[in-house]
Amino acid sequence: MKSSTVWTVIGVIVAIVIAWLLVNVLFSVIAFVAKFLIVAVVAVIVFFVLRAVFARSRD
Repeated sequence: MKSSTVWTVIGVIVAIVIAWLLVNVLFSVIAFVAKFLIVAVVAVIVFFVLRAVFARSRD
């Protein structure tokens, strides 16, 4: 095996490892943002439901 072939194989392996880590981080960030958005929507819905319930009880 030539020296350049060995370095090419090592480069490919390193590129795969880096890509794997970046994709992992990216999916983690996307999952966090999705959860945050879902929680925000549910919180807004709950807020308006509670506000309507307590506004009715005062009347």
